[in-house]
Amino acid sequence: MALVAGGRLAAAVSDAGGLGILGGGYAGALGGEPDLEKELALVGGRKFGLGFITWALDRAPQALDDVLKHSPYCVFLSFGEPKPHAKKIRDSRAKLVCQAQSLRHVEQALDAGADAIVAQGTEAGGHGAARSTLPLVPEVADYLVKRAPQTLLLAAGGIADGRGLAAALMLGADGVVIGTRFWASAEALTPQAMTDRAVRATGDDTVRTKAIDALRGVPWPPEFSFRVLKNKFTDEWAHREADAVRARGSLASAYAEARAKQDLDIYLTVAGEAAGLLHDRPSASSIIENMVAQAESLLKRGGSLDFRVSRAAS
Repeated sequence: MALVAGGRLAAAVSDAGGLGILGGGYAGALGGEPDLEKELALVGGRKFGLGFITWALDRAPQALDDVLKHSPYCVFLSFGEPKPHAKKIRDSRAKLVCQAQSLRHVEQALDAGADAIVAQGTEAGGHGAARSTLPLVPEVADYLVKRAPQTLLLAAGGIADGRGLAAALMLGADGVVIGTRFWASAEALTPQAMTDRAVRATGDDTVRTKAIDALRGVPWPPEFSFRVLKNKFTDEWAHREADAVRARGSLASAYAEARAKQDLDIYLTVAGEAAGLLHDRPSASSIIENMVAQAESLLKRGGSLDFRVSRAAS
């Protein structure tokens, strides 16, 4: 949710009963990101979290110090070894939340003293790995029962409505992390042209690839790939990962220019497979209200019956 989850969205999610998490992204290491101090001011004393791409935070550790001065409820680390930052986070009394895409990542998170683990499936938008949400979440749940039963488990990847929330709870999660659905919310920083494109898309219109990061020259660890909506750029390069590695960084300038011009034939629209569940750009509060109500109905009445009734009425 780098470049997308600003202060307005985090505040709206927290006001609606969730935990709003600001997108700290690359910790300013790559430039062009929203002014984090300005976004933090919009949270205004609410309970909130702050998320960083861990390998980028390694390169800009001062960003963590700056954020901890604002007393976040939690710091959310993804895509890297969390242990080097764990003591500083714990000393600030913030909770440590670690996103994991494999059991190895879960072990690293527990070794760092994580208070909560987010099991992220490959259906998610943006960066991720190879495991799918449906089998990953219960496997992590079983692992935590044996090793760290007090650690909270959250599910992420492809969850965009009450059906996904109910399913995650049935798989053993304590809650969910929502990306793509909030990416297309009224309060998100997402350009309207991007959400318009996503609303017209299906999950089939996304692609996961390592080629784009190579061509942009962004030094992502090789285990992670990038899920985005297909466009002319991905049509040409998504299946040519080896060629992209050889051409590393060659399109960095062209991509930066496309971003400045909002040329969506080149500039990436970052959304997950849940794009196929997007039909509008409502407020964050209505997203949460509808998601919780649908999940409660499904869990109380039985998923298949409730879905048939709602489908017949639509």
